[in-house]
Amino acid sequence: MAFTYTVASGWISLGNKKMKYGTYTNTGASTGGDIKTGLSKVEIFWVQAKSDGAPLTDVGVNETFPITTAVTIVTTAQHDGYWFAIGI
Repeated sequence: MAFTYTVASGWISLGNKKMKYGTYTNTGASTGGDIKTGLSKVEIFWVQAKSDGAPLTDVGVNETFPITTAVTIVTTAQHDGYWFAIGI
């Protein structure tokens, strides 16, 4: 059971904001975890489950924004996907 994630090596500048992005992976019975975006304050966070031939399932973000800590996501077991965050 493990939740892992990636943060892209690059970032996109949006005026005075930055965007970080990556993927997340659930193995075993893992149903989510924390993503440390590398931003000091996350103002917007988007997450999308990746289809593996099965119907897409809901993915939730268990936070109130803006947030200055890791972002917790909740998924169905063994579903992977993509994320991006905008902030400073």
